[in-house]
Amino acid sequence: MNRLERLYAIAEELRAAAPRLLTVSRLAAQHQVSERTIQRDLQSLLASGLPVRWQEGRGGGWTVDPTMSLAPINLSAEEASALLLSVLGADPHTPLAQAAHSALAKIRGVLTSQTLDALNGWQQRVVSKAASEPTPADDVLEVIQRSVSSLTAVELDYRDAEQRVSSRVVEPVGLLIASSQWYLIAFCRSRQAIRGFRLDRVLKASLGNEKVRHRDLREVLSAEGMELR
Repeated sequence: MNRLERLYAIAEELRAAAPRLLTVSRLAAQHQVSERTIQRDLQSLLASGLPVRWQEGRGGGWTVDPTMSLAPINLSAEEASALLLSVLGADPHTPLAQAAHSALAKIRGVLTSQTLDALNGWQQRVVSKAASEPTPADDVLEVIQRSVSSLTAVELDYRDAEQRVSSRVVEPVGLLIASSQWYLIAFCRSRQAIRGFRLDRVLKASLGNEKVRHRDLREVLSAEGMELR
Protein backbone atom coordinates (compact mmCIF):
# COMPACT_ATOMS: atom_id res chain seq x y z
CA MET A 1 0.00 0.00 0.00
CA ASN A 2 1.46 3.36 -1.02
CA ARG A 3 0.99 6.60 0.90
CA LEU A 4 -1.96 7.83 -1.16
CA GLU A 5 -3.80 4.54 -0.64
CA ARG A 6 -3.04 4.67 3.10
CA LEU A 7 -4.39 8.25 3.39
CA TYR A 8 -7.59 7.21 1.67
CA ALA A 9 -7.88 4.13 3.89
CA ILE A 10 -7.32 6.15 7.09
CA ALA A 11 -9.98 8.68 6.12
CA GLU A 12 -12.49 5.96 5.35
CA GLU A 13 -11.67 4.09 8.60
CA LEU A 14 -12.24 7.26 10.61
CA ARG A 15 -15.52 7.86 8.80
CA ALA A 16 -16.73 4.30 9.33
CA ALA A 17 -15.83 4.37 13.03
CA ALA A 18 -17.35 7.80 13.79
CA PRO A 19 -18.44 8.89 16.30
CA ARG A 20 -16.09 6.42 18.00
CA LEU A 21 -12.50 7.63 18.35
CA LEU A 22 -9.51 5.89 16.78
CA THR A 23 -6.09 6.20 18.36
CA VAL A 24 -2.82 6.80 16.54
CA SER A 25 -1.42 3.57 17.95
CA ARG A 26 -4.34 1.56 16.58
CA LEU A 27 -4.02 3.13 13.13
CA ALA A 28 -0.26 2.52 13.15
CA ALA A 29 -0.74 -1.15 14.01
CA GLN A 30 -3.46 -1.49 11.38
CA HIS A 31 -1.23 -0.12 8.61
CA GLN A 32 2.05 -1.51 9.94
CA VAL A 33 3.76 1.87 10.08
CA SER A 34 5.12 4.01 12.89
CA GLU A 35 2.94 6.29 15.00
CA ARG A 36 4.99 9.22 13.69
CA THR A 37 4.00 8.28 10.14
CA ILE A 38 0.33 8.18 11.12
CA GLN A 39 0.65 11.59 12.76
CA ARG A 40 2.08 12.97 9.50
CA ASP A 41 -0.73 11.32 7.55
CA LEU A 42 -3.36 12.88 9.78
CA GLN A 43 -1.78 16.31 9.35
CA SER A 44 -1.83 15.81 5.57
CA LEU A 45 -5.53 14.97 5.72
CA LEU A 46 -6.13 18.13 7.75
CA ALA A 47 -4.15 20.20 5.23
CA SER A 48 -6.21 18.76 2.38
CA GLY A 49 -9.37 20.19 3.95
CA LEU A 50 -10.91 17.02 5.36
CA PRO A 51 -12.94 17.52 8.58
CA VAL A 52 -10.54 15.35 10.60
CA ARG A 53 -10.11 16.39 14.23
CA TRP A 54 -8.65 15.32 17.55
CA GLN A 55 -11.30 14.84 20.20
CA GLU A 56 -10.91 14.51 23.92
CA GLY A 57 -12.49 11.45 25.42
CA ARG A 58 -11.64 8.23 27.14
CA GLY A 59 -8.03 7.97 26.07
CA GLY A 60 -8.55 10.58 23.34
CA GLY A 61 -8.51 9.89 19.65
CA TRP A 62 -9.22 11.01 16.10
CA THR A 63 -12.56 11.23 14.35
CA VAL A 64 -14.14 12.72 11.25
CA ASP A 65 -17.56 13.83 10.03
CA PRO A 66 -19.27 10.48 9.25
CA THR A 67 -20.99 11.98 6.16
CA MET A 68 -17.58 12.67 4.62
CA SER A 69 -16.37 10.57 1.74
CA LEU A 70 -12.91 10.92 0.23
CA ALA A 71 -12.45 10.28 -3.45
CA PRO A 72 -8.98 8.95 -4.17
CA ILE A 73 -6.66 11.21 -6.18
CA ASN A 74 -4.22 9.35 -8.37
CA LEU A 75 -2.33 12.00 -10.32
CA SER A 76 0.84 11.22 -12.22
CA ALA A 77 3.89 13.48 -11.77
CA GLU A 78 3.14 15.02 -15.18
CA GLU A 79 -0.51 15.70 -14.31
CA ALA A 80 0.35 17.27 -10.95
CA SER A 81 3.11 19.37 -12.56
CA ALA A 82 0.69 20.58 -15.24
CA LEU A 83 -1.71 21.76 -12.52
CA LEU A 84 1.12 23.53 -10.70
CA LEU A 85 2.31 25.35 -13.82
CA SER A 86 -1.24 26.41 -14.67
CA VAL A 87 -1.77 27.86 -11.20
CA LEU A 88 1.64 29.58 -11.10
CA GLY A 89 1.09 31.01 -14.57
CA ALA A 90 -2.26 32.53 -13.66
CA ASP A 91 -2.39 36.21 -12.80
CA PRO A 92 -3.30 36.53 -9.09
CA HIS A 93 -5.78 39.27 -10.05
CA THR A 94 -8.06 36.98 -12.01
CA PRO A 95 -11.28 35.22 -11.01
CA LEU A 96 -10.84 32.28 -8.63
CA ALA A 97 -7.02 32.66 -8.51
CA GLN A 98 -6.95 32.37 -4.71
CA ALA A 99 -9.24 29.35 -4.85
CA ALA A 100 -6.89 27.71 -7.36
CA HIS A 101 -3.91 28.10 -5.00
CA SER A 102 -6.00 26.74 -2.12
CA ALA A 103 -7.06 23.72 -4.19
CA LEU A 104 -3.46 23.04 -5.18
CA ALA A 105 -2.40 23.10 -1.52
CA LYS A 106 -5.07 20.51 -0.69
CA ILE A 107 -4.04 18.27 -3.59
CA ARG A 108 -0.42 18.41 -2.44
CA GLY A 109 -1.50 16.92 0.88
CA VAL A 110 -2.60 13.62 -0.69
CA LEU A 111 0.05 13.10 -3.37
CA THR A 112 2.54 10.26 -3.31
CA SER A 113 6.07 11.18 -2.21
CA GLN A 114 7.40 10.60 -5.73
CA THR A 115 4.80 12.89 -7.32
CA LEU A 116 5.32 15.48 -4.58
CA ASP A 117 9.07 15.47 -5.25
CA ALA A 118 8.41 16.17 -8.93
CA LEU A 119 6.03 18.97 -8.00
CA ASN A 120 8.55 20.57 -5.64
CA GLY A 121 11.21 20.34 -8.34
CA TRP A 122 9.07 22.33 -10.75
CA GLN A 123 8.18 24.89 -8.09
CA GLN A 124 11.88 25.59 -7.53
CA ARG A 125 12.42 26.14 -11.26
CA VAL A 126 9.44 28.40 -12.07
CA VAL A 127 8.99 32.05 -11.08
CA SER A 128 5.82 33.95 -11.94
CA LYS A 129 6.14 37.70 -12.53
CA ALA A 130 3.11 39.90 -12.01
CA ALA A 131 1.61 41.46 -15.11
CA SER A 132 2.50 45.11 -15.78
CA GLU A 133 -0.87 46.00 -17.36
CA PRO A 134 -3.85 47.14 -15.24
CA THR A 135 -5.49 44.40 -13.21
CA PRO A 136 -8.99 44.17 -11.70
CA ALA A 137 -9.45 45.28 -8.10
CA ASP A 138 -9.82 42.39 -5.65
CA ASP A 139 -13.18 43.64 -4.34
CA VAL A 140 -14.49 43.90 -7.91
CA LEU A 141 -13.34 40.36 -8.67
CA GLU A 142 -15.10 39.00 -5.60
CA VAL A 143 -18.42 40.62 -6.53
CA ILE A 144 -18.18 39.54 -10.20
CA GLN A 145 -17.43 35.94 -9.17
CA ARG A 146 -20.44 35.88 -6.86
CA SER A 147 -22.65 37.43 -9.52
CA VAL A 148 -21.70 34.86 -12.16
CA SER A 149 -21.87 31.85 -9.84
CA SER A 150 -25.24 32.82 -8.34
CA LEU A 151 -26.78 34.33 -11.51
CA THR A 152 -27.52 37.58 -9.71
CA ALA A 153 -27.81 41.01 -11.33
CA VAL A 154 -24.90 43.35 -10.62
CA GLU A 155 -24.49 47.12 -10.91
CA LEU A 156 -21.24 48.28 -12.52
CA ASP A 157 -19.44 51.61 -12.59
CA TYR A 158 -17.56 51.12 -15.85
CA ARG A 159 -14.95 53.09 -17.80
CA ASP A 160 -14.89 52.20 -21.49
CA ALA A 161 -12.03 52.43 -24.00
CA GLU A 162 -12.83 56.13 -24.61
CA GLN A 163 -12.53 56.79 -20.83
CA ARG A 164 -16.27 57.45 -20.51
CA VAL A 165 -17.67 56.37 -17.14
CA SER A 166 -21.20 55.03 -16.82
CA SER A 167 -23.29 53.09 -14.33
CA ARG A 168 -25.40 50.18 -15.50
CA VAL A 169 -27.14 47.09 -14.21
CA VAL A 170 -26.21 43.90 -16.04
CA GLU A 171 -27.33 40.28 -16.02
CA PRO A 172 -24.27 37.99 -15.95
CA VAL A 173 -23.85 35.27 -18.55
CA GLY A 174 -20.27 34.15 -17.90
CA LEU A 175 -16.59 35.02 -18.13
CA LEU A 176 -14.42 35.17 -21.25
CA ILE A 177 -10.64 35.23 -21.61
CA ALA A 178 -9.47 36.93 -24.82
CA SER A 179 -5.95 38.22 -25.57
CA SER A 180 -4.98 37.68 -21.91
CA GLN A 181 -7.86 39.89 -20.76
CA TRP A 182 -10.85 38.80 -18.67
CA TYR A 183 -14.33 39.96 -19.66
CA LEU A 184 -17.70 39.73 -17.98
CA ILE A 185 -20.20 38.75 -20.65
CA ALA A 186 -23.58 40.09 -19.61
CA PHE A 187 -26.91 41.42 -20.80
CA CYS A 188 -26.81 45.19 -20.31
CA ARG A 189 -30.22 46.55 -19.32
CA SER A 190 -29.26 50.08 -20.40
CA ARG A 191 -28.32 48.97 -23.92
CA GLN A 192 -30.79 46.07 -24.03
CA ALA A 193 -28.04 43.95 -25.55
CA ILE A 194 -25.25 41.54 -24.72
CA ARG A 195 -21.98 43.31 -23.95
CA GLY A 196 -18.46 42.35 -22.86
CA PHE A 197 -16.98 44.31 -19.94
CA ARG A 198 -13.23 44.20 -19.32
CA LEU A 199 -12.77 43.45 -15.64
CA ASP A 200 -9.85 45.87 -15.22
CA ARG A 201 -12.14 48.70 -16.40
CA VAL A 202 -14.81 48.00 -13.77
CA LEU A 203 -14.39 50.75 -11.17
CA LYS A 204 -17.01 49.42 -8.78
CA ALA A 205 -19.33 46.41 -8.66
CA SER A 206 -22.36 46.11 -6.37
CA LEU A 207 -24.23 42.82 -6.11
CA GLY A 208 -28.00 43.07 -6.04
CA ASN A 209 -30.50 40.45 -4.87
CA GLU A 210 -32.36 39.87 -8.13
CA LYS A 211 -31.85 36.47 -9.74
CA VAL A 212 -31.57 36.38 -13.53
CA ARG A 213 -32.23 33.68 -16.09
CA HIS A 214 -29.54 31.31 -17.30
CA ARG A 215 -28.07 31.98 -20.74
CA ASP A 216 -25.63 29.57 -22.37
CA LEU A 217 -22.33 31.45 -22.75
CA ARG A 218 -21.16 29.65 -25.89
CA GLU A 219 -24.51 30.10 -27.59
CA VAL A 220 -24.53 33.79 -26.70
CA LEU A 221 -21.02 34.36 -28.06
CA SER A 222 -21.83 32.45 -31.24
CA ALA A 223 -25.11 34.28 -31.83
CA GLU A 224 -23.74 37.74 -31.11
CA GLY A 225 -20.41 37.58 -32.97
CA MET A 226 -19.95 40.17 -30.33
CA GLU A 227 -17.73 43.18 -30.11
CA LEU A 228 -15.69 43.39 -26.91
CA ARG A 229 -15.67 46.92 -25.54
